[in-house]
Amino acid sequence: MSSLFDLNGRVVVITGGTGTIGSAFAEALLNEGAKVVLWGRGKTVPVEDSVKKVADKTGRPGNISGYKVDVSVKEEVVSGLKKVAKEIGVPEVLINGAGGNKGKSSFIDADLELFKDILNNNLIGGLMIPTQVFAAYWIEKGIRGSIINVASSASYIPLSGVWAYGAAKSAVINLTMGAAKEFAPHGIRVNGIAPGFYIGHQNRDLLYSDYENGILSDRGKAIIDHTPFGRFGTMEDLHGSVVFLASRKASGFITGVTIPVDGGYLVDNI
Repeated sequence: MSSLFDLNGRVVVITGGTGTIGSAFAEALLNEGAKVVLWGRGKTVPVEDSVKKVADKTGRPGNISGYKVDVSVKEEVVSGLKKVAKEIGVPEVLINGAGGNKGKSSFIDADLELFKDILNNNLIGGLMIPTQVFAAYWIEKGIRGSIINVASSASYIPLSGVWAYGAAKSAVINLTMGAAKEFAPHGIRVNGIAPGFYIGHQNRDLLYSDYENGILSDRGKAIIDHTPFGRFGTMEDLHGSVVFLASRKASGFITGVTIPVDGGYLVDNI
């Protein structure tokens, strides 16, 4: 069974790699032998800090590196891909993890410039540009690559107040399915992972009124009440799905699907 998930020597690029979920993916893939390259803008968390943190945690400093890349700028993605191929090796897996949300408002009060910015971060830079660049490169080189897009529970059920984020993440699933069909003749798989609710630096203050003392906000309580497992996810909960989708041996005949990793949030009922 272990050979199904052996990623020894495979090069994986993770956009949004400085985020909590990107780092969790990196840890899982490193532990299966992959060479991981983190891409980030370095504005919130320096890329080198994330590289060191994951390297220290996994004990595999020789297999992880990072580059400062703004994935909303196509030229940076093109040059970043060329640099990875030259310095690390030809990447066979792309994880589109860049994105996130900013703020919360009523629909009527939603700031349209901010709305566009969030769409750009999650959909244009977060999926379209890297997918176009990597897929074109793989098709030219005859590489059967794997793309893993990061969706969300909000892809399926809207969350109040985060209109642009929900719209973008819903579109992630749609584009995952469409790209999977288009790239299938080239042996390129396109799948997604839809995390439920995990504590990261972006959502901690939304889910807790007092994080240090473990006191949930009203929103946090509502989420737990609608999660059959009765807890938020841990980063380790994401490890299996990303390794599975990255491995051609384990999931080589799977494309166009998005796997919810949400503790049953989407199947909650009364």
